[in-house]
Amino acid sequence: MSVNNNFTTSLFLLFTLALSACSSTPSHLIIEPNILNTPSTNYNNKTAQLEVIDMRTARHIVQISQENEAVILLSAEKRLENTIQNVLTSQWKKQNLLINHTDTNNTDMKNTKKIHIIIEKALTRVSQYTLNYQIKTEIIIKVRITHGLQTQTTTFKNTGTSKGALQAGIADLEYDFNQRLTGLLTQVLTNHKIHSFLK
Repeated sequence: MSVNNNFTTSLFLLFTLALSACSSTPSHLIIEPNILNTPSTNYNNKTAQLEVIDMRTARHIVQISQENEAVILLSAEKRLENTIQNVLTSQWKKQNLLINHTDTNNTDMKNTKKIHIIIEKALTRVSQYTLNYQIKTEIIIKVRITHGLQTQTTTFKNTGTSKGALQAGIADLEYDFNQRLTGLLTQVLTNHKIHSFLK
């Protein structure tokens, strides 16, 4: 009987901790993609305009579902389009591509290469069960570059799933999303078609 009582008590404490963790879930995640090694490309101080557009109908990046519980939605602490714009601007600067903000009053619009980054999807779905969880992340962005009458469009996608025991931690969700976004932006920076078009 004592063994059963101890087991019951342990389960009760486990569920209590899980519930308290859910109630203290933060409302925002820190999204900071970290590209440690800038791809070795040189644009020789060419200039381009950059605009990042978030086309998602909802702005949250994490959705946590649990049976008989309200869905928990978490957004990024900073606007995702601003984060992506800052990262790409910084990385392209290291590659000697000078980025300007979109300027509709520019009188030399025909000679300016314009980069449009379109966020189509950026979501981590968490299915939380009693003793385990499953994560599925999907990020899709489209890069459209125009120069006069020429246009080039490339779509980048990063998806993945993972599983774990007990409850999904916020730090784990941040790490997973940041890793996938970092990988996707690195693909943009190393893409041969984009490099050739911008040069």
